[in-house]
Parts: sequence; C-alpha cells; structure tokens
Amino acid sequence: MNITLRVWRQAGPSDQGRFETYRVSDISAEMSFLEMLDVLNERLTLEDVEPIAFDSDCREGICGTCGVMINGRAHGPQAATATCQLHMRSFSDGDTITVEPWRAAAFEIIRDLMVDRAAFDRIIEAGGFITVATGAAPEANLTPVPKDTSETAFDAAACIGCGACVAVCPNSAAQLFTAAKISHLNLLPQGSAERYSRTERMVDTMEQFFGSCTNHGECEAACPKEISIDFIAMMNRDYVKAKIQKRRGG
Repeated sequence: MNITLRVWRQAGPSDQGRFETYRVSDISAEMSFLEMLDVLNERLTLEDVEPIAFDSDCREGICGTCGVMINGRAHGPQAATATCQLHMRSFSDGDTITVEPWRAAAFEIIRDLMVDRAAFDRIIEAGGFITVATGAAPEANLTPVPKDTSETAFDAAACIGCGACVAVCPNSAAQLFTAAKISHLNLLPQGSAERYSRTERMVDTMEQFFGSCTNHGECEAACPKEISIDFIAMMNRDYVKAKIQKRRGG
C-alpha cells in the first residue's frame, strides 16, 4: 500500500502547530495503524527529521493511551476499535489520511499527537477507589453479587480512559468516562457504602475541567469499548440523591 499522511505537528503547548504531509510507501495492509507510524518514524529518523510523537503502551486495546483523531473520527473508521487495534486494511491504496490529537481544552497538547490527560487522573483521585478498614476486611469473593449486577459493573469497568468521548463531544464533556468509573464501583457491594459521596466528589471534580453533557450521544458512538450512555443517567440520578442527602444532613 502507498498512502499519504497529513499529520499534526506541534513542538509544544505554546507552539501554533501545523499539518505536515508525508508519503508512506510499501505499507502492509496487515500492519496496525501504530506500526505504520513506527515505520514512518524510522524513515524520518534516517532522514534526520524529528519523528512524530504519539502515545502508545500496551497496543492491545487495553490501556487507552493510543487515541488520536483519524480522518475526523476518534480512533478511526472502525467501530469499537482503539487506534492500536486499527489495521491498514481499513484503508485503500492511495488514500490520504489526516491524523490529529484529541481536541479539548482540558487535554493540552504536549507535542504532535500527544495530549495531557491528567484531568482524568484528578477525577479518579477524587473518588475512583473503595475505602476499606485494613486488617479486618472480608475476602471479596465471600460477598455474593447478583449476575446482572456484576455484568453491568463489568460493562462499566471496560472503560479504558482513552478520552475519545471528550474529543468527539461538542462540549468537551467527560460524563461518559466519569459515569463509567463511578458505576463500576457503585454497583458492587464493596463500593456501595461510599456510593453517594463518591459520586458527588467525582462529578464536582469533573466539572472543574470539562464541559457539560447535553445528550448528543456522540461519546457512546466513538467509545472503543461501547460504553452505554445509560451510565450517565445512573450517575446523574446518584448525584441528585447525593446533594439531597447532603442538604438533609445525611
């Protein structure tokens, strides 16, 4: 395959940035998209050109660090697929492919295709954990969990925190990410004790960095793990309950 890449290049957060065009030849259709970028970077290095900076880690669709916009779509043209799982066979010989970083005020561009997703970390730090008294905590497997509940919690826990939901949202909202991280803990017995305080802390922290959800639904469509926006409704319900409890002094 021979393709043309239009790649966003930006030296740092204060740099204006611009698109640069690269022609990449003799690419195997069986390569992943990131492997294709690796090949291009090897050639750029040999030509004494600064390679393209992009995030990746596991390359198995698990960690979520690989996300970029490809031809205007988060992670590219294939549904339920992270960028690292996207293969070049999804494109045609001679295609021109535009590659950009996530575009959101909360995701500052570090360099080229790399963005700072530390705002997600602040949300997790606010309540994305279960507090237990050490030394006397029972074995987790001794607590029965209904099958439907465990499966729903697992669906929420599938979120890899890539940021695609934020990148495609017209408001740069992070409700889908936050709702998934809240729900997979709130649904389980081990996390139910802090259900409302957790929801309040995490939502209040989210709102410091991201826009508000107006139910466009693009987050669900772009999510590589197909997280349902139903979790946003669950989060909103618990957030209202948390505020009512707090007002009543509960």
